Amino acid sequence: MPSPIPVTRLLPKDINPFLDIGTCSSPLAKYSFGTSLQVPVQRFHGKVASRLWSTVIHWKELISVQPVGSGGFGSVYKAEYFGETVALKKVKKCTKNKLASRQSFWAELNAGHLRHRNIVRVIAATTCVPPGFGDEGSIGTILMEFVGDRNLHQILYACVEPLGEDKWHKYATDIAHGLRFIHSHSVVHLDIKPANVLVSREDVCKIADFGCSLKLDYKCEFSAISPHLSHVGGTYTHRAPELLKGEELTPKADIFSFGITWWQLITREQPYTGDRQHVLYAVVAHNLRPSVRDQDHPVFGSEQGRQVRTLLGRCWSGEGLCRPSAQELLLHLEQLRPQT
Repeated sequence: MPSPIPVTRLLPKDINPFLDIGTCSSPLAKYSFGTSLQVPVQRFHGKVASRLWSTVIHWKELISVQPVGSGGFGSVYKAEYFGETVALKKVKKCTKNKLASRQSFWAELNAGHLRHRNIVRVIAATTCVPPGFGDEGSIGTILMEFVGDRNLHQILYACVEPLGEDKWHKYATDIAHGLRFIHSHSVVHLDIKPANVLVSREDVCKIADFGCSLKLDYKCEFSAISPHLSHVGGTYTHRAPELLKGEELTPKADIFSFGITWWQLITREQPYTGDRQHVLYAVVAHNLRPSVRDQDHPVFGSEQGRQVRTLLGRCWSGEGLCRPSAQELLLHLEQLRPQT
């Protein structure tokens, strides 16, 4: 669970990055940018020694900052850092819900220690901003790898180029690989949707925006949803029924969201129309799901289309136990790989 406790209460005093905000000096070693910023194992121990992201941002090395976009809890910028292009995310203070914005910042770091081809890599994160950087309204700042200027939402709804079967199959497989990896580390994303999947210049999908994520208790397969976690749930069109009902949380919530996202990849349509509250009620009470009828989408009329339709039905089942795991999902996707 993301913690609203200030990082000064979480880190040992000898690596507290806020003791000298003028110089932002750091005991963390800087390795080649192609790997990560790491803590020297010979000096520190335990969780600190295994941290792969820096607790200090070297502000003087951050140049050419340009705005890219903004969301509910923050803004994203493109910048140069030690000569490399990075993404800079500033999590802003939300006057209406300060707890939710604070939780969003700490949730972003649930996957900060993870390294995978299909996950956006965290480089550094801090709540310390030296004077003169104009970040008074920010809770914290996160540096991440810069994937590119495109996300799946833009590719689906703002591009005219065709999205063939081989392409949407590859994108779906990339997402499933990312989900298998984070789930194996007890992290649940909780906001899988096209806008939160970035696409690199090499056409590789990377899961981004962990602001709604949770770290599950390693002793359990599930975790009860605390009423105090006001940021939990993600986008309503992709939200699993158990989240809407306040039931136990498992990685299968991400599989439900994957199913909706995969349907969007195939159809390039929005999953629902109508009033938000009506959709939320219908998803839980009447098992409302996007249409997979042949007459609405001929792609589902082929033999392979019928197999896809069956797998989609399992992914967005109302019962989490009936949904495949990310590992099982990958096996099914391999069987559905287009013949070349």
